[in-house]
Amino acid sequence: MIEAAGALFVEQGYGATTLREIADRAGVAVQTIYFVFRNKPSLLKELVDVAIAGDDDPVPTMDRPWFAEVMTAPTAESALAALVAGTRRTLERIAAINEMVHAAATTDPEIRELWPDQEDPRYTVISTAAQSLTKKPGASPAVPADVAADIIYAVLSPELFLVLTRDRAWPAPRWERWAHHTLSSQLLVDNGPLLVSEETRTP
Repeated sequence: MIEAAGALFVEQGYGATTLREIADRAGVAVQTIYFVFRNKPSLLKELVDVAIAGDDDPVPTMDRPWFAEVMTAPTAESALAALVAGTRRTLERIAAINEMVHAAATTDPEIRELWPDQEDPRYTVISTAAQSLTKKPGASPAVPADVAADIIYAVLSPELFLVLTRDRAWPAPRWERWAHHTLSSQLLVDNGPLLVSEETRTP
């Protein structure tokens, strides 16, 4: 049901999609959706939570194994590689859904109430990673943690991910190589020769 809802919300928009259509796509009775999720906003909230996490386990991002790899990496370079790889997997699931949610929230107060005004949880995750990364061997001493967090937040944004992977048809591995090199050039002491310009031309 969640997979069907995600596909239809992205294809048609949240407001234009009915629970009946979701039920038909999922092959269940519409009453089943009401029983499990109660209403459409609750279904959307569950969809977003599952897309961010990759499963329906109630485990916060910062308690996930991929984020633990970022925090325990021995060097800034290996931490950055783990962060970009983990973010890529998340963005492949959530970027288009995130765009749909923002569009729906502009006209639907029920959607805005699901995520009241607060600091973006994505920034909280990235800021925590940046605090750790900037203390590791290989991190540039010229870039403080708050600036590093802002740079990572921008480069790994779902909006930029969609521009490159959807609008410009970059394969996700190409985006990952580009993001890693771009961040390395900004945050690390020695990011090696400029090879990504060639790599980004191949899938």
